[in-house]
Formats: sequence, structure tokens, C-alpha cells
Amino acid sequence: MTSTFHVDVVSAEESIFSGEASFVVLPGESGELGIFPRHTPLITRIRPGSVRIKLQDGTEEMVFVAGGILEVQPDGVTVLSDTAVRAKDLDEEKAVHAKQAAEEALKNAKGGQDLARAQSELVILAAQLAAVRRLHGKKR
Repeated sequence: MTSTFHVDVVSAEESIFSGEASFVVLPGESGELGIFPRHTPLITRIRPGSVRIKLQDGTEEMVFVAGGILEVQPDGVTVLSDTAVRAKDLDEEKAVHAKQAAEEALKNAKGGQDLARAQSELVILAAQLAAVRRLHGKKR
């Protein structure tokens, strides 16, 4: 029985993570998904949030994704996202300022398209801020 599986997290620009894991947790479209070795094959959309990857040695790698697609096969997991950033590379101060700017854009949105764009950006930035705060052990 296999105790690990291969995990790839890929953004539009680069491979963010590639390695063996014993468990992966990520924000599925309908709630959090937990993936263990030999999981049933699955393809689903994922929401903005943290992909937590438990490595063989028990440590955890965390990657923020701005939504995307999850593919689970018997021997591996692939996460495809337009934007993916290792949580350790996220800057909390920049995320706070970007979230404030998105909130201001939402207030000033004129028309449905501006409103939808501002709402989408705000959801992504709120998830990014939650990811960086989770990494640093802050609760807000």
C-alpha cells in the first residue's frame, strides 16, 4: 500500500511545487477537500485559498491559489491555477493594502462589469490575506 503520492501545483507562469506528499487539503468548489493516497479520480474547480501539502517527513508546505482546477489520479494530484504563490512568499502588508484598494474599487464600481471584477478581486485578496495570516499563526 502506497503511503505517498506525487503533487504538482502549477501557475500560468511556473511550477510552484512538485514533490511527494502524504495528504493534501484544499478549498474545493463545495467545501474543503482532503486527498489521501489512492483517492478516487476526480476533476473539480477550486476556490481561492490555501493548498496545504503534508510532506513525507511530517512538515507542511502551503501554497495560495486564486482558484483553479484540481485533478486527482490514482498516482498523483495536479493543481492548476492562473495565480499560485508559496505562502512563505506572501507579504501581509501588501495583501492588506491590496484588499483595501479592492474594497474602495467595490464602493466606486459603476456598472455590473466593474462590480463583478471588484467582487472577484476582493474574494481572492481576502483568501490571500487569510492564507498569510494562517501561516503566521494570526487569527483575524
